[in-house]
Amino acid sequence: MGSRLEFLDPFWYKDCPSCFPLGRDSLELGRFAAVKPGWRVCDLGCGGGVLLLLLAGRAEKLELTGVELDGPSAQAARENLARNGLSGTVRQGDLQSVELPAGSFDLVVSNPPYFAQRSGRSGGGARMEERCTLAELCKTAGRLLKYHGRFALVHRPERLAEIVCALRGADLEPKRMQILQHSASHPPFALLMEGVKRGRPGLELLPVKILTNET
Repeated sequence: MGSRLEFLDPFWYKDCPSCFPLGRDSLELGRFAAVKPGWRVCDLGCGGGVLLLLLAGRAEKLELTGVELDGPSAQAARENLARNGLSGTVRQGDLQSVELPAGSFDLVVSNPPYFAQRSGRSGGGARMEERCTLAELCKTAGRLLKYHGRFALVHRPERLAEIVCALRGADLEPKRMQILQHSASHPPFALLMEGVKRGRPGLELLPVKILTNET
């Protein structure tokens, strides 16, 4: 499969053969995550850098960092930043081994593998937690965030209890959540969650978002 060029207003995104396909989950996470101009942003498992582009399209002068295990995907992310005139750093490596300064980010985002090992579920190798569990992902995000920094992720609805436990285990208090559905007659296919480092208890449940071709 060859590379594809897609317009993500105001930027252009080009994937690579090993990049995970661009989906509505990433697009919705890019809209959901809270971001402000000048924030330091890190995407854990950034793939070709689509979330970095989406966030940069919403707020100016972001300091962008991506971490990606797959070499070609990491290179695609670097090229996407350069193609759109954005500065940033993309580090290739495992989330557990890449060294980034603790407490240095305002926002961490992730569209991680959805299925735990030995869960009986499979979305293919790229969707299995082979190198980093949900709990480990949250701990990494918690370590990187400054006090009251935010971690936003998209995940599967059936893992909601695990997500809340993993966030709290990393000192990240769940603060905002939104369910995504393809139609009112279909069950949810994804959820968006935001945790705040050392935030006060209290979860805001946003209205369910029904995704159509126009939204």
